[in-house]
Amino acid sequence: MEPEIPPNTGNIARTCAATGTVLHLVEPLGFSLDDRYLKRAGVDYWHLVRVVVHPNWESARRALEGAGAFHLFTSHGGLKYSEVSYGADDVLVFGCESRGLPDDILASYPQAWRIIPMTSAVRSLNLSNAVAIAVYEAQRQLGFPLGTV
Repeated sequence: MEPEIPPNTGNIARTCAATGTVLHLVEPLGFSLDDRYLKRAGVDYWHLVRVVVHPNWESARRALEGAGAFHLFTSHGGLKYSEVSYGADDVLVFGCESRGLPDDILASYPQAWRIIPMTSAVRSLNLSNAVAIAVYEAQRQLGFPLGTV
């Protein structure tokens, strides 16, 4: 939701390309999708990524209603990301780099909170690293359906 740093989104796009995952972005974006830093971080994989841009969270939520379960990644608590069963159509939701997910969205899905454990000395992981950890855990549970192992 509302990514701010082009290289993070580029790295996330590369993860999506490697796993066949659709990348949903929620505006406002902190950059243009034409940004040279964004493209450089994604290198030459952008043509392999299906990117869907939503004008706001409500639009994204409506568009994804028929998908599987929502998993909201937050440093505020919840189930460990590795203790959750992921389905092929589940939606992994991450907040922006500086603020995470908004409180109103977290309050709407308290049972869907997921946490990536870390020491208390660190506030949060880099967004693209958190996405990679979660996406690959879901892929692992699903048996790496793309046969990319």
